[in-house]
Amino acid sequence: MALSVKFPHVNPSIQAELKKRVNEYFEQAKILPTGNFKLYSKAIFLLLAFFTTYTFLIFIVQTTWVSIVLCVLLGIILSSIGFNVMHDGAHGSFSTNRTINKIAAATLDFLGGSSFMWNIKHNILHHTYTNIEGLDDDIDIKPFMRMSREQKQYSFHRYQHFYFWFLYCLLYLFWVFISDFKKIFSKQIGVTPLKKMTTADYVYFFSMKILYYSVFIIIPIVQLGFLKFVVGYLIFTFIAGFILSIVFQLAHTVEGTSFLQPNETSGLLEDEFAIHQIKTTANFGTGSRLLSWYVGGLNFQVEHHLFPKISHIHYPHINKIVKQICKEWNVQYTEYKTMGLAVRAHISFLYNMGRAIA
Repeated sequence: MALSVKFPHVNPSIQAELKKRVNEYFEQAKILPTGNFKLYSKAIFLLLAFFTTYTFLIFIVQTTWVSIVLCVLLGIILSSIGFNVMHDGAHGSFSTNRTINKIAAATLDFLGGSSFMWNIKHNILHHTYTNIEGLDDDIDIKPFMRMSREQKQYSFHRYQHFYFWFLYCLLYLFWVFISDFKKIFSKQIGVTPLKKMTTADYVYFFSMKILYYSVFIIIPIVQLGFLKFVVGYLIFTFIAGFILSIVFQLAHTVEGTSFLQPNETSGLLEDEFAIHQIKTTANFGTGSRLLSWYVGGLNFQVEHHLFPKISHIHYPHINKIVKQICKEWNVQYTEYKTMGLAVRAHISFLYNMGRAIA
């Protein structure tokens, strides 16, 4: 199915104009589109904070309430490493050096995911077929939630705007123990066949899973005991799961974003690639430096989808260019001033999806 879906080639093209002006920005500023010291220092800080927190939690701290705080902190830091280090690395925008990008992307493997699966499900499918049912794995939470009108509606979806809070907490657990294995054994992501894996790919996949289970399950059980491990691990994974889920969902499943389907006969989409990305994506809280720092610029999601190979540290500048071009081309640009407003828009979206009849 993925191969049959096509974007129309148009002239003049907003995508060509976007690339032209953004390239001019980097040329005039005489800077590279990849990361710089600002990103590298943040990455070092986050990684050191994670390992320090883990060490204190597992080997030093014995006070219950302090351990609980550290579990929460560990989930918060893990999410930020995913947003800032892994995400840029996986897109090849962390550094001009491919090896450094691979190392940055590999933080996902150490933290329980799979960089191999991520490259296909996120970099290829999600970034190409954004909000298209059957192709975008990010909106596939079936049957638990209904994220588009093309998905089957169940009676319990009427309450999804209430129970999503808990369901999102389970994302990280599902990711670590089920999702990647489901993909590797079914050899597909949604309806898309999985890229053929080499023996080295299989060895790396299972080796990193074993490493993760050893560091985050076996060692804590040995050091702390089973009961303390279970309580702490659930706190840690629930925090990480919710943060990861809500940040990615606020970018595409809110009021104002579109869910466009290709022509059933030709497979042709209505808009050129850039317009499709703008229509299906939303920004939130771009005025908050703290939020932008923590989520690795993923609140500038429109800019990210248009220029995924540009590091997120440049998005505040690119944002002005993209907005101006959207205004000139009369293309709707969706942005929520605060994260709180975006959360409300997401809840409203879930409410409507749970009650709307396709």
